[in-house]
Amino acid sequence: MEFLFDPNIWIAFAMLTTLEIVLGVDNIIFISILVGRLPPEQRDKARRLGLGFAMISRLLLLASLSWIMGLKADLFSVFGQGISGRDIVLLAGGLFLLWKASHEIFVEVEAREQDHAPDTDAATVKAAGIRLFWGIIGQIAVIDIVFSLDSVITAVGMVDNLAVMVAAVIAAVGVMMFAAKPIGDFVDSHPSVKVLALAFLVMVGMALTAEAFEVHIPKGYVYAAMAFSLAVEALNLRARSKRLAKANAKANAA
Repeated sequence: MEFLFDPNIWIAFAMLTTLEIVLGVDNIIFISILVGRLPPEQRDKARRLGLGFAMISRLLLLASLSWIMGLKADLFSVFGQGISGRDIVLLAGGLFLLWKASHEIFVEVEAREQDHAPDTDAATVKAAGIRLFWGIIGQIAVIDIVFSLDSVITAVGMVDNLAVMVAAVIAAVGVMMFAAKPIGDFVDSHPSVKVLALAFLVMVGMALTAEAFEVHIPKGYVYAAMAFSLAVEALNLRARSKRLAKANAKANAA
């Protein structure tokens, strides 16, 4: 129990937890976007399952650290470029994220697909709802593995104490569970923010794809661009609300 009184352990825990939360932002956004396609009564359950998968996949990867480190070894080479298991996972995840985010942008901007099955036979509607729910959970589980791999490799590079890594992952996912609902509700209620979040996921997908080819894009650049865009959008939302309030005041006065 002496390690509990070691300040270095607590510093490492705080730093790693903070980093895991930051790295989990794109995970939360992805889950929030997909969960928004579900009926309101199913969204909380889907969020919990999605973040539960995220925690389980991170803990399983931490439990197999030797396998994780082995993923960095080159399996084969293409045009002189070594390709490892990690590169394959990042490439597949990046391409999936690019496809999914681009599709959601198209749906949001052009198609506006129905969120619910048309009201026909009750059994058909129920079956369609179940397929939609588990289809979304499956997509969340797939991208959880990709984000978890990136997160765990970062954790291994920072801390060499497995207990600290496990505690940091559990604490970070706990914070993410607390933050997921307000973030999801905010994104759903502001369509322009939703498109901006999807554009952010496109950037993350491009960064993952580039990482697979050993082209490292610091995540700080991606997050800084997103923070600036959110700041601009916050000003737009503020301006819109003021214009709407003035219009309502004039209408009431008339």
